Amino acid sequence: MPVIHLLDYVAGNVRSLVNAIEKVGYTVEWIKTPTDIEKAQSLILPGVGHFGHCLSQFDKGGYLDPIRKHIEAGKPFLGICVGLQALFEGSEEDPAIQGLSLIPGRLCRFDDRDKSVPHIGWNSAQLVGTDRDQSFYGLQDGSKYYYVHSYAAPYQDGSLEEAGWTVATARYGNEEFVGAIGRENVLATQFHPEKSGAAGLRLLKAFLQGHRWSAPLPIMSHGPGQGMTRRVIACLDVRTNERGDLVVTKGDQYDVRERVETETAGLVRNLGKPVDMAREYYEQGADEITFLNITSFRNCPLVDLPMLEIIRRTAETVFVPLTIGGGIRDTVDADGSKVSALDVATMYFKSGADKVSIGSDAVVAALEYYQNGRLLSGQTAIETISAAYGIQAVVVSVDPRRVYVHSGEDTVHRTVQTSYPGPGGEAHCWYQCTMKGGREATDLDVQQLVEAVEAMGAGEILLNCIDKDGSNSGFDLELIQVVKSCIKIPVIASSGAGIPNHFVEVFMKTTADAALGAGMFHRGEFTVNEVKRDMAREGLQVRQLEDVVEAVVDT
Repeated sequence: MPVIHLLDYVAGNVRSLVNAIEKVGYTVEWIKTPTDIEKAQSLILPGVGHFGHCLSQFDKGGYLDPIRKHIEAGKPFLGICVGLQALFEGSEEDPAIQGLSLIPGRLCRFDDRDKSVPHIGWNSAQLVGTDRDQSFYGLQDGSKYYYVHSYAAPYQDGSLEEAGWTVATARYGNEEFVGAIGRENVLATQFHPEKSGAAGLRLLKAFLQGHRWSAPLPIMSHGPGQGMTRRVIACLDVRTNERGDLVVTKGDQYDVRERVETETAGLVRNLGKPVDMAREYYEQGADEITFLNITSFRNCPLVDLPMLEIIRRTAETVFVPLTIGGGIRDTVDADGSKVSALDVATMYFKSGADKVSIGSDAVVAALEYYQNGRLLSGQTAIETISAAYGIQAVVVSVDPRRVYVHSGEDTVHRTVQTSYPGPGGEAHCWYQCTMKGGREATDLDVQQLVEAVEAMGAGEILLNCIDKDGSNSGFDLELIQVVKSCIKIPVIASSGAGIPNHFVEVFMKTTADAALGAGMFHRGEFTVNEVKRDMAREGLQVRQLEDVVEAVVDT
């Protein structure tokens, strides 16, 4: 197979990019020294994280001049995410660091007054001022692509085109920015093609084959117009059963064992095989897949190899973002050596994960944060992982439950006046954060927790609800709005989904950035695509499922 050269500066999940390249018929060779770039015919520069860190690493390694010479020689070059940003003059993220200055302009941080930041999710890449009878590197107006970033190049009408660039833009809130840009031998995308499903594979293949322009495919988008979609996430709780097999399970208020009245009373509920189910949900149109490791083998990395293998195998065939939760913490290995949470996260990123989810350790860190007068230690799992891989790589999973009170004066915690009174007719409640799968309560309310982890560098909140878990009665809309009102980072609604209309409801009645389903999918009651069809009928923007085979055929 033809060979593509890839320059990795430890930028997170590069494994998925390799898988995507191999999927469309090419092999990868790694750039290990600056002189290797001279031998490269086609060069790909991937990246997530910090602009300044990226450019500094290239500079220290002696890669900047060879990259410039590769581009000047007219050889194909693809920059992805920070790889795109590096081509500009600079960024607000690190004003002291200069970019390659191939493209005029500087990157700015998104305005978070009217939207969540980072910008995480599926958005458009619409060509500006070109003939719609032609597709640029396979880009389609009706397709959606996966973005995850806080800084972007603002689009200024005509300025880049005057310099010979072809530009595709996306809009987030009221801000229009560069989603993809190309000129002659150079292509760069702010989105991640390797995580953009069939649409991303199509772009990668077009670039690798040198097909800058082709006839567009007949793809239509669901919902009104261009822009950000509402994410539908499939979640798989994974643990070992009594026979030692890894299975997908689902609890009722976190109890994953079968009810007493069933033939399998007391046994772990077995709903299927993790890798097979993840692939099935990808093919149904899931925008992300989340694995939550809820079994005892999470206690040390060496015993955790089964989950690493699940991520590796899933990443080979699933080209949407993958999140892994459970066991992302400082630990001691079987041989007595200490292993940091950052090292554990790195193992998962190298295996194909895009994000790690932290649960109980985030609660402990938040308690210490307040005990220390809101001072950051720099040593928590959240801080070390986000510093190394960017805040978008860290999700904090929150497990609150309602505590009912008659009045807000009955507690020091922030309360809400609820439309669903407590068992004693209580009209108010506060949301108590728990640890260890809901088994251990704390004196920390949900607002305190999410504000603390946002300050530490979390990029997203996975908002569960113990009261709603397994109820199939819909999401806790009051909880979601409480959390959204006090932080700027995206929030994923979780717990309670039982029918497609629950997803419609959470997006119509709250400002949730994404919503997660589990049991309703695992039991085969509804598919992800059925959920999206209901959402689209109500005018919500969703990503349409594109056929994987047709998307990667030769053009």
